Amino acid sequence: MIRHIETEATRPARVVVLGATGFVGQDIIRHLNESGIEAVAISSSDIDLIKPESVEKLRGAIRENDSLIIVSAITPDKGKDAGTLMRNLTMGQHLSAFLEEANCSHVVYISSDAVYADDANPVRETSCCDPSSFHGLMHLVRERMFAAALQKTKTPYLILRPCAVYGARDTHNSYGPNRFLREGLKEHKIKLFGQGEEKRDHIYIKDLSRLVASCLLHRSQGVLNIATGHSISFFDLAEMIARLCGNGVEIEGSPRANEVTHRHFDITAIYKAFPEFKITSIENGISETFDEIKRASQG
Repeated sequence: MIRHIETEATRPARVVVLGATGFVGQDIIRHLNESGIEAVAISSSDIDLIKPESVEKLRGAIRENDSLIIVSAITPDKGKDAGTLMRNLTMGQHLSAFLEEANCSHVVYISSDAVYADDANPVRETSCCDPSSFHGLMHLVRERMFAAALQKTKTPYLILRPCAVYGARDTHNSYGPNRFLREGLKEHKIKLFGQGEEKRDHIYIKDLSRLVASCLLHRSQGVLNIATGHSISFFDLAEMIARLCGNGVEIEGSPRANEVTHRHFDITAIYKAFPEFKITSIENGISETFDEIKRASQG
């Protein structure tokens, strides 16, 4: 579902990351720096996209022929209501006003698999987009807002839709690997919704950053889901983490409030686009994350 404009890997002149202090943005910056790609980090403290004057500030900060990565969003841990939706769309409106007249070399939007219908299985890039949450709706609307704005300048545009992302520096404490690791290490207890029957896919943050960089090198455009292609139940995930933590970590279920649903991904498009790309297994990714959290806790 993506097309490479550059058939040979070509280093971008400069990459600007909007939302650079968040979990995903920070790791993208880290990977770009380690790869020798010039990267500029812009956070909400530098340019507040909710404010109308952000349009002019973006014009001053982003050069012609820059590659632009958009990660900026108010995440669900900060709000899931209609007000949060509208603030995110206001940010999208101001970004769109900038993009309509900008001459970027390439624009990459980090969206979410939340844009897809809950019953899409397996999820493919062609699956029905019918979000059940304001978070998913926000991403879908912003995807289309940016597409309309960039059509005016014919700028190559890539939408990336990752599944749940995990890693040691996660700031959201979202249900799954990130929360389970912290609960296991600090409380010696991992709390599940129901008995953790649901199966989900989880992508390691470093794999997401590597795929973003690969897309930048090829000025890829289109839509690409980012997942491992292997789903695991939350119970099995909790057991894996409990073994790593040791010290008799308890796994605690709870009364089920919602029906059990699963989500699986067909990642054929990743391997068609990047045949040599190797995805980190959940076992190795969790182990690396565990080690990094332990090192950080020890100073």
